[in-house]
Amino acid sequence: MKKWKWLMMLTVSSMLLGGCAMGGASGTKTTQGIAALDDGDLNYAQAQQLFEEAVQEDEEQMLAWRGLGLADMGLAQYEEAETAFQNALDEADEKMPENTQDLKLYLAAVEYRLAEYEKTIDTCTEILDAQEKGVADAYYLRGAAQLHEGNQEDAKADFDSAVNLMPDDYDLYLNIYETYREMNLSAVGGEYLQSALAIEGTEQEDYYNRGRIYFYLGDYDKAQSELIKVVEQKYEPAMTLMGRVYLAQEDYDHAEAVYETMQSEFGESAAGYNGMALCALARGEYDTALEEIGKGLALDGTDDRQELYFNEIVAYERKLDFETAKAKAEAYVEKYPSDEAGQKEWTFLKTR
Repeated sequence: MKKWKWLMMLTVSSMLLGGCAMGGASGTKTTQGIAALDDGDLNYAQAQQLFEEAVQEDEEQMLAWRGLGLADMGLAQYEEAETAFQNALDEADEKMPENTQDLKLYLAAVEYRLAEYEKTIDTCTEILDAQEKGVADAYYLRGAAQLHEGNQEDAKADFDSAVNLMPDDYDLYLNIYETYREMNLSAVGGEYLQSALAIEGTEQEDYYNRGRIYFYLGDYDKAQSELIKVVEQKYEPAMTLMGRVYLAQEDYDHAEAVYETMQSEFGESAAGYNGMALCALARGEYDTALEEIGKGLALDGTDDRQELYFNEIVAYERKLDFETAKAKAEAYVEKYPSDEAGQKEWTFLKTR
């Protein structure tokens, strides 16, 4: 999971819990906005409109501004999100410090996204000084900001503090690695992945996560060794990743066999069709890839659709159908504005 996606999930889940705890009245614009955020497609535009109306109609201002900040964040409108979270903090009740801490964590995430690293450090320090909640996340964010500021020792100290608080959180190790990788310090980040391999556990998720770590490290044989234990038990996330391992090894027949097994075991799924599309893309069979993508997008539900849409752009691009690829990319960035890979594709295709 990419770092920003993880932060977005963190803030959405925290808000939903916070909203329930506050006991917002049923049917208000605020509760409708929360429901829109909780939608499988994360309907940020609809949520943004509802929260704006909630602010104007003087519903509970802290919740309305907090929701608006999250919707802005999902639409990649980070400056607006920063303002919304600041307004929410102004409305926060000092008698409920957990709300203030949540809001500061949202604010720090947005400041980080805006590359306001000194502000991120200051906001996270306030969270850590209060020691209420979100401490591990604050250490992680502050460490990431420190790294961008060139303070490698301070960054490592914060990352280590986060890991000490959440020693069994595989996603945290992966996010730390991603942060180092972005700064061309993959070797340092790799040390955290090695530490993650020391997490003990014999549950299906443990084997899957160790396979995930080895996949990031590029050690595909060891990734297979971990994954096979739960692939044989038909653990779907491990099967999906096993397909990716085979693809990385250019073993397209075995990759395709994994995805076909998934479809027969679990029924049609966007993930299964996306895997089949990846196999076709790797073989240069772009029309076949588009057929598989079309089947996946025709299914009900919203899970795994984003990657299908992205790979649709890739397929048209490789077919040298740049006009269609450009149109698909434009629709993609409207739907998923915070996805950096999509923004890069859109920028590239506009020049074709």
